[in-house]
Amino acid sequence: MQHFLLGALAALLGLARPAQAQDQPFARLPSGTEYRLFRADATGKYQPRALAPTDAPYASRVGQVLTVFMEFRTGRDSVLMSSRRMQPTAQPVALPLQTTPGGLEEALGLLLPGDSAVFRFPADTVFTKTFRQPVPPFIKRSGNTLTVLASARELLTMEQMQARQKQLQAEMEKKAAQLAVAQTGKDNALILAYLKKNHATAKKTAGGTYYIIKKAGTGLPPKKGQTVRVLYRGTVLSTGKEFDSTAKRNNDPFSFALGVGQVIPGWDQGIAMLTKGSKAVLLIPSTLAYGARGAGADIPPNTVLRFEVELLDFK
Repeated sequence: MQHFLLGALAALLGLARPAQAQDQPFARLPSGTEYRLFRADATGKYQPRALAPTDAPYASRVGQVLTVFMEFRTGRDSVLMSSRRMQPTAQPVALPLQTTPGGLEEALGLLLPGDSAVFRFPADTVFTKTFRQPVPPFIKRSGNTLTVLASARELLTMEQMQARQKQLQAEMEKKAAQLAVAQTGKDNALILAYLKKNHATAKKTAGGTYYIIKKAGTGLPPKKGQTVRVLYRGTVLSTGKEFDSTAKRNNDPFSFALGVGQVIPGWDQGIAMLTKGSKAVLLIPSTLAYGARGAGADIPPNTVLRFEVELLDFK
């Protein structure tokens, strides 16, 4: 197990196995947490690092953020979670003024950027003090131990971390917007092909939802914030497969406040075009429906939706 863990640490870090690591025993904190620390030498090889009596892990770092790659394993070396597999960037860990003895934050506080470590916790302790929940039975059956492999990358001030997060968020939003533009083009092409095939003519809202009036109603359309009552049948445009309908719900009308985000944007846009008693077909691009995330097994990602709707009334 010892050699296996050290090999796993090397894989986590993308490095060669730390030299002489297999001979280094676990050290122990007063709280009971066991640890092995490593740091790269001048040649780039990882060597065991002792925690000197004068080390004060949090003394100069309170309030800062340490970014860390982590992998969690059971006492039998089964991988529970690898942060690198979930996200390619190191995870931020805030270093608080006070830590809970025996908790994960206490252990991570031993690390400096460039350090790596293997931590071994009594599962009862770390689940109580860090995760604040009972130990899962399968972890108890696997030795009641939680092993954490960690690789510390950067130490940032809170301001630096917030600035980085804002930058990442802006980059993600920019990328999402670019993907949405491309997907909208594909969706519009699919809708136009559907209209041509079915010899249908549709109008289009300013926001991009297509609608075909099947039966005109009376009066004025509903205003933002008014409660509308609608009968509907929803299908996937490309397959015709039904995924939902009020008929499946005893034909009870679906009620919602219009234009305030209680439904997908395509519904807010399309229903706003109708008058009392209207029947229509809404053709909704995926970017105005459930987008890249989809909605369960019946609505895959990037799916154009078709709704037959009837606006019963509103108030």
